[in-house]
Amino acid sequence: MILPIIGYGDPVLRKVGEEISKDYPNLKEVIANMYETMYNAYGVGLAAPQVGLAIRLFIVDSEPFSDSEDLTKEEAAQLKGFKKTFINAKILKEEGEEWGFNEGCLSIPEVREDVFRHEQITIEYFDEDFNKKTEVYDGLIARVIQHEYDHIEGILFTDRISSLKKRLISKKLQNIMEGKTRPDYKMKFVAKKGR
Repeated sequence: MILPIIGYGDPVLRKVGEEISKDYPNLKEVIANMYETMYNAYGVGLAAPQVGLAIRLFIVDSEPFSDSEDLTKEEAAQLKGFKKTFINAKILKEEGEEWGFNEGCLSIPEVREDVFRHEQITIEYFDEDFNKKTEVYDGLIARVIQHEYDHIEGILFTDRISSLKKRLISKKLQNIMEGKTRPDYKMKFVAKKGR
């Protein structure tokens, strides 16, 4: 089932997510609905707060990035095959140089800004079957994970840009809060019910 994506300004996007257990109600269904919602909106990641759930759950499928002509064959193959569910994730380390990349967010449609993040992360998490894992990622995969991880910490990519850039996009952010944006996917806005 495709769920409405929560728009910028909703308090759920600012909550630190609660850890969940494998007994979380309808967990498999929640995960399946999140994937369906993400694909419907042409996203590469989606966190539970973006569908109104303040829990430590996010999903990533970096395949859309694999079409870039700027990638080596190895990088493209890695991005094409990367699809994972992260439950109760904790980033243990962020390493390497910070590098900029133009990010967007399904909860903040029509806004894109350069965000600087570390190139490599070590993350501990449970997969959808509650197997505990500790893995190291770099490049675009690390970036997508960092972006989604921020969501379960109550952080948005717009928090990571300069105050000048925030002022420049403030009208766009206000329009999102008021539901004055029309993305090609279902959203729920602070000032309006549904779309």
